[in-house]
Amino acid sequence: MDLPRIFTIRESGHRIHNPLTPDKLAALGASLRLPAGTRVLDLASGSGEMLCTWARDLGFTGTGVDISTLFTQQARARAAELGVADRVEFVHGDAAGHVAEQPVDLAACVGATWIGNGVAGTAELLDRSLRPGGLMLVGEPFWRQTPPDEETAKACHATSVADFLLLPELIGQFQHLGYDVVEMMLADQDSWDRYAAAQWLSMHRWLDRNPDDELAPVVREELTSEPARYARCGREYLGWGVFALMKR
Repeated sequence: MDLPRIFTIRESGHRIHNPLTPDKLAALGASLRLPAGTRVLDLASGSGEMLCTWARDLGFTGTGVDISTLFTQQARARAAELGVADRVEFVHGDAAGHVAEQPVDLAACVGATWIGNGVAGTAELLDRSLRPGGLMLVGEPFWRQTPPDEETAKACHATSVADFLLLPELIGQFQHLGYDVVEMMLADQDSWDRYAAAQWLSMHRWLDRNPDDELAPVVREELTSEPARYARCGREYLGWGVFALMKR
């Protein structure tokens, strides 16, 4: 049980596995206005940067669950580095279907709604761990503008234009599910650049170290094509944000 190697190769140098910068991540945590001692469940927690830095800066406690062996190891190391290993734990496992043993104050899935087969299923999964009156965080892509054709959508790593909504429609989907959107933090093009370009450096350095690996041709092809594809399509059309939700 693990992520495909190509994903961890791309993002081996990332602490945040989505297009939020550290400043945006910190601002998001502060914007929630939650007290020290807030209990968090972070599904698909990646390398643990959100949970670890919020434990350090805001006094939160909690658990992260992620399917990646590498990222779980990195999360545990980050918790030790920041001196919060006594307040947070990271579990290697499949976040799909994971429910906290005790209700939490904040339940999050930031950028991995495939664990619930989409937004609606992920919101239902998070709600199963959330105390009444608690707060939910969902990270999700959206279209900054509708792609002109299916080819452009696929160049943004979607399977079709129908995969994502425009931002007003995504907010409407949350409302249709019975949630108020009470806060949001959106990636901008600069933070997208930081996320995407860091992948290219990681891939290049991996190729330097592993020229004979069976995945080397795949990584080489991606590194050759992805920067121009991102500049042409992803940067212009694809948005991303974290949305704070509370039940009506």
